[in-house]
Amino acid sequence: MAVVQAANPIDPKADTHPAPDADFRPPRTWLMMGHKAGDNNQILALAEALGWPFEIKRLVYRRTELLTNLLAGPSLRGLVRQRSSPLTPPWPELVITAGRRNEPLVRWIQQQVGDRGRIKIVHVGRPWARHECFDLIITTPQYRLPHKPWILHNELPLHRVRPERLEAAAAALRPRLEAQGLRPPYVAVLMGGQAGPYNFDRENGALLGYWASRVAAELGASLLVTSSARTPAKAVDALERELTVPALVYRWRPDDPDNPYFGMLGLAASLIVTCDSMSMLAEACSTGKPVFVFDLARGRGSRRPPLPADGRIRKRSLWERLADWHPRPVIYRLGMQLGPRRLTRDVSLIHRRQVELGRAVWLGDPWPEGQTPPPPRDLERAVAAVRALFDERGRPRPPALPELVPIYPGGSLVQELRARLFQ
Repeated sequence: MAVVQAANPIDPKADTHPAPDADFRPPRTWLMMGHKAGDNNQILALAEALGWPFEIKRLVYRRTELLTNLLAGPSLRGLVRQRSSPLTPPWPELVITAGRRNEPLVRWIQQQVGDRGRIKIVHVGRPWARHECFDLIITTPQYRLPHKPWILHNELPLHRVRPERLEAAAAALRPRLEAQGLRPPYVAVLMGGQAGPYNFDRENGALLGYWASRVAAELGASLLVTSSARTPAKAVDALERELTVPALVYRWRPDDPDNPYFGMLGLAASLIVTCDSMSMLAEACSTGKPVFVFDLARGRGSRRPPLPADGRIRKRSLWERLADWHPRPVIYRLGMQLGPRRLTRDVSLIHRRQVELGRAVWLGDPWPEGQTPPPPRDLERAVAAVRALFDERGRPRPPALPELVPIYPGGSLVQELRARLFQ
C-alpha cells in the first residue's frame, strides 16, 4: 500500500502544540476507510490537516459483522480479508478510524502491538465500544457523549473544504455559468435527502424551490442548485418546477469529474442547506457566508417556512403519504423517546448551536444586518488534540486512560453490553 504525503493547510499560528524538535519523526499512521463516504471524508480531513504521511487501509466487512462486533471483542472475524487491505507489520503508531464496523479491527491492531503506550487510536464520531478503548474521541453534539478528558467535543463534523480548493473550483465553474447567462450574485442550494426523521418528498422539494427563488429574487441573484446521492428525484423535479429565477440545477452523479459542488460553495454569496446533512452544513458554515437552513420536518417544533398562501404548492395527498411512508422516522422518534441515549442522535442540537453562534438562520427568517459569523475552529482543535498524544520527537506519550474493566470472567457478555449501551 502506497504511503501518501499529506499537505498541511493549517495555519501554524492556530496550532497550540509545541513545535517538534530536530529529531521529530512523524508517527506511522493508518487511515481505516469503511463504507460511509462521510466517515471517510472526516478521516481524510484530519489526516491531511496533520500533515504527516499516512497509509490508507480499505476495509470490507461481512454481513454478519454486527454479531462479531457485539460478541467477539477485538477481532478480524467480521472482515472480508480477500477484499480488504492487508494488516501486517510494521504496525502503526497512530490509527484514525470512524464507524462501528472498524472498532473490533482497530482494537485487534492494538492487541498486536501489545503495549497501549506504543499506539494511539483516534476515533471520529460516536464509538460503540467502551470509550476507554480509544486514546482520543472526536465527536459532535448530536451524539451527546459524556464529558471525559479524552473526548473532544467539536461543533461540526470535520471536512476537507479549504479556501484554495474553493477558489480553484469557482474559477473553473465561472465560465460555464457565464456561458449560460447566469450572472452573480449567486445563491447556492445544497439538497440532502432522506435521513433520520426527515422525509424529502415532493411537497418539501417544491417548498424549497419556492423559498430559494424568493431569496434569490430579493437579492437579484441566480440560483446554483445541487442534489446529492440521497436526494429523491421527485424532490428535485418539484423544486425545478417552482424556480422563478435563472438557475443551474445539477443532479448528482457518482464519480462525476464535473461535479460543481465546490465551485458553488466558492461562488455563492449565501447558501441554503437542507437540515438533514451535517456534512453539508459544516461545509457551508466553513465559508463564512450567510447560511439558511431548510427544515424538512413538520409538526411540533418544526422551523419549516410556510407554504405560499396562494395555494400554488399542492399539499401532500393521503396517497402520497402512504406511498412515501417509511419506518425510519418512526423508529427514530421511538428511539429518541424510549431508547438509551447511547443508540440515538439528535441533529437538532447542531442546528440550534449554529443559529446561536450566528453562522446560520432558518430559511424564512431574515439574515441579521451586519452579522458576521465566526469561523469554525473544529479542525484546528482536532489537530492539536491528536498532536498532543505524541511528544516532540513524534513518539506516543504514555497512556492517561483508566484501565478497561474486563468482560465478566464467567463468559457472560451481559455486563459488557450493558456498559456499552449506558456509558
